Amino acid sequence: MKRSEIRENLFKLVFCTEFHSREELEEQLVLYLEEQLPEVTEEERKYIRHKFRDITEKKEEIDGKINAVARGWKTGRMGRTDLAILRLAVYEMQYEDAIPVKVAINEAVELAKQFGGDDSPSFVNGILAKLV
Repeated sequence: MKRSEIRENLFKLVFCTEFHSREELEEQLVLYLEEQLPEVTEEERKYIRHKFRDITEKKEEIDGKINAVARGWKTGRMGRTDLAILRLAVYEMQYEDAIPVKVAINEAVELAKQFGGDDSPSFVNGILAKLV
């Protein structure tokens, strides 16, 4: 599985956190891996599980970083799709040394083009640019 495919699946899982309680997230992760990704290797499953859990644990800290730069658009007002993309990108920018910041931003903008609204790519890019 390509890194961009893994990122897309992580985005979908992070998006899922908006609709389930913290207690349900582990079950949702297991179901997602079984139903949506039955063909991935155990190594890829382990990587996705680890990253999802880490993002979930750091959610409040990540939201704080987003809120610090998002004028007039705190996380509580943002669209869920854009917010999930931002959380994943901020995680990659702040906690993933192996992923260059420019790559994290570019990939986030691509996810916003694919899954967000018309204004999502520029919104995501603008927020992330303020974090650099």
